[in-house]
Amino acid sequence: MKVLIVCSRNSGQIAPFIQEQGAALSALGLKVEYCTIEGKGFWGYLKNRKHLLHSITEFKPNLIHAHYGLSGLLANLQREIPVVTTYHGSDINTPKVYPLSRINMMLSAHNIFVSERNLLKSGLKEKYSLIPCGIDIGLFKPMDKEVARQMLNLDKEKKLILFAGSLTNYVKNPHLAKTAVALLPGVVLLELKGYIREQVALLLNAVDVVLMTSFTEGSPQIIKEAMACNCPIVSVAVGDVPNVIADTVGCYLSDYQDADIAAKLQQAFDFGKRTEGRARIIKLGLDSETVAMRVQEVYEEVVSDK
Repeated sequence: MKVLIVCSRNSGQIAPFIQEQGAALSALGLKVEYCTIEGKGFWGYLKNRKHLLHSITEFKPNLIHAHYGLSGLLANLQREIPVVTTYHGSDINTPKVYPLSRINMMLSAHNIFVSERNLLKSGLKEKYSLIPCGIDIGLFKPMDKEVARQMLNLDKEKKLILFAGSLTNYVKNPHLAKTAVALLPGVVLLELKGYIREQVALLLNAVDVVLMTSFTEGSPQIIKEAMACNCPIVSVAVGDVPNVIADTVGCYLSDYQDADIAAKLQQAFDFGKRTEGRARIIKLGLDSETVAMRVQEVYEEVVSDK
């Protein structure tokens, strides 16, 4: 089967979770190519229509897999090749984008949601699946903390907290994170920005805890990656985080109050060891290979129904 993945390249690269899912699908024997989009908003995406049609003509896919609602809407401007769309969160939770995603849901042959909250918000009763993006458990795996810190040139003595995003990204709610961390003396808050994937895996083994304070999320990759590295987590109850961490000892849900977050961070420090999060990830089937097989099943159903 030939699958054309349609996705944004506005950040200068394809999002790692999209590339990693594409690689996992290729490993299953599917032929995968990408059609990347550059532009903002519906009209910015629309300017890529000629590029999309050219990609379809050249590659002749059996199916298009669009990531995010606007990519899906562009892909559905043609009606010959069936479109599967995955919604990752911002396309459901952003008020200006959501109506366009709703139109795309009606046009797509199948819709994939990465979190149950977003699925429920969609109101769809048919032609959908709940499939979070998987993670590369070969890359994201436990290793010695001291070795990881040495490789990243991080202080071996200080308590390190990894913020799950950029400290300039409003949606990630960095102000709350910074005010909570300020209540704890002698700790360092690192931001998840500017690292390649291998370095992120090292970071998750080097830090004492990962902190998420986002206003909205779908199925945040960094939480699943932290779990695969057995890294303690403190997070607000956003996206599918409550289900992913569940009752994993050393992982804590907090409310949106800085004092509660600080208290949960202190609990993670007092826990003082690694979690059993990796076992939880494997139990949930959130490794890249298992997720790719589920996505492939969707493809086969869509193509057979064409």
